[in-house]
Amino acid sequence: MQQTFLSLKKKTVDKLTLNQKKFIVEVICTFIVVVLATGAVVIDTKFNGILGIPFIAFLPFIGVAAGVFLFGRISMAHFNPAVTLGFLITKHITKLQLVYYFTAEILAALLGSLFVMSIIGTEANLGANSPNYAFPLPTIFGIEILASALLMAVIAVVVYTKGLRGYG
Repeated sequence: MQQTFLSLKKKTVDKLTLNQKKFIVEVICTFIVVVLATGAVVIDTKFNGILGIPFIAFLPFIGVAAGVFLFGRISMAHFNPAVTLGFLITKHITKLQLVYYFTAEILAALLGSLFVMSIIGTEANLGANSPNYAFPLPTIFGIEILASALLMAVIAVVVYTKGLRGYG
């Protein structure tokens, strides 16, 4: 029985085009990243902030790392429209693939947000993107610049080495 299911599953997957596989993988992985990122904030809020920033930062890292490890060879592990745009600019994807990626990422983000809202909770203020003014403004701007530079460095390395030469 199990062998029949696996052979049926393999036949179904083999019938999908590469763009369809990329779309499905992007939906799954972006959903996981969104649920872990926003869910971590909600869970931390439910525990009155006791889990803290390391917890909030580590959960999305786990989601991205798992997605890259499991599905990076299929979809190049974008999970973010900004990354997808970088791949388009450097001509690593086509305009048609841009539509697939953007649609998958937006759909997954909406589904992930609905999942967090309905299953995990709504205790956190996830709509507020303002910085924590308890820190000095130069620190806020410095961290934002550093984080943006690190993100751009990672994107540049992955894009210009065509997926880290088979590792992503």
